[in-house]
Amino acid sequence: MSVDTVSLTGWGRTAPTTAVRFRPRTYEEAAAVVRGRGPRGALARGLGRAAGDAAQNAGGSVLDMTGLDRVRALDEAAGTVRCDAGVTWERLLRILPPRGLFPPVVPGTGRLTVGGAIGSDVHGRDHPAAGSLARYVEGLELLTADGEVRPVTPGTDLFDATTGGLGLTGVILSATLRLRRVAPPLIAVTTERATDLDDLLARFTAAGSDRTPYASAWIDLLARGRATGRGVLTRGEHALSFVPPAHARRTMRAPRTDHRPTAPLLPAGLLGRTSAALLNEVRYRSAPRSRTGALRTTTAFFHPLDALPDASRLHGRAGLVRYRFTVGHGQEETLHRIVRRIAARRCPAFGAELQRFGAPSPGWLSFPVPGWTLAVDLPAALPGLGRLLDGLDEEVAAAGGRVCLAQDARMRPEIAASMYPRLGDFRRLRAELDPTEAFRSDLARRLDL
Repeated sequence: MSVDTVSLTGWGRTAPTTAVRFRPRTYEEAAAVVRGRGPRGALARGLGRAAGDAAQNAGGSVLDMTGLDRVRALDEAAGTVRCDAGVTWERLLRILPPRGLFPPVVPGTGRLTVGGAIGSDVHGRDHPAAGSLARYVEGLELLTADGEVRPVTPGTDLFDATTGGLGLTGVILSATLRLRRVAPPLIAVTTERATDLDDLLARFTAAGSDRTPYASAWIDLLARGRATGRGVLTRGEHALSFVPPAHARRTMRAPRTDHRPTAPLLPAGLLGRTSAALLNEVRYRSAPRSRTGALRTTTAFFHPLDALPDASRLHGRAGLVRYRFTVGHGQEETLHRIVRRIAARRCPAFGAELQRFGAPSPGWLSFPVPGWTLAVDLPAALPGLGRLLDGLDEEVAAAGGRVCLAQDARMRPEIAASMYPRLGDFRRLRAELDPTEAFRSDLARRLDL
């Protein structure tokens, strides 16, 4: 097992802190780290894709789980896979589709471990139909504060606290995931351009939209006036045949989807207001008004940005803040106000994605609730950003919505408590299961989780 002292950040590169990093290669080594933890506790970490400080533990121990990366059993007949927590989604998408199997939930990056995905209870573009990942976890092995390994199954309080619990109930060592069956590993894509936010929301909910389960939209958050909230909606469904029409074959190799084109290869820190506005204009104008029949590989459709250099560096040395929130159906005016406020500030927002949510997860700290979710990346050095986002937090909370804990970098603890009604239950279970607070994170300290 390797050991070193490192400075760690989230993907957004804000608030670096130092910890002792262990890289266990066996469950026994992981247990030894937990038993031998110091006064600042321990925390599991995957590939560090949380934008905020959820996977940091200042002055304590961090278990780098990427050394535990075995696929232990693949039952093609039952449609399940059992694997270590360090296995990545990228690897699962190489192994499963050729066997006619597919994860029901695919997060926005393949550079995410199974343990990290469960700890964040990730969602995909098909959330209204599929829900979040916890629905498909048939069981997991959890290393708890006493250094013992517990089997955890759905329907228990420990399961509901762990799925979406951000590693604060213990170290997920392995999990069994239920899969779905698909024919070819190709996605048939439909693209529509929307003139403003009302048009975009209407296209999301148009008759027949449920026939294409994967749906998300890029929004131009620099557009103002009548064009406020304009964007490009992209839908996808699993193709029914390996033999595409001739016009689709030409698009199959395209390394991008239409609403999330490749990030510009600009020097670090040059994504300012003017360049972002220009790139947004090009992105919007280059998208087709309406097109169907394009085929993408699963990687090109779900993870187009994974092939690119680290996009977070486009926002400068200070990094970026990812602001992801959700508001319920009937709260569209709140969504409108937030989009207008960001547009009015002329924030250099190149990446902004809108999705719909369906039924909530049983996870006590899971993010999705039925309604709309918007994620936007903003430069951490933007003047007045803290005040702006504090104000948006208030609007989201007043509308009964939530800010995503797994991506958070700056929310106030009283706001978090108002957004997550099961937080009291989560704290009580942690106090019972882990009275010495063996598992800690910078996020947990900041928000009193």
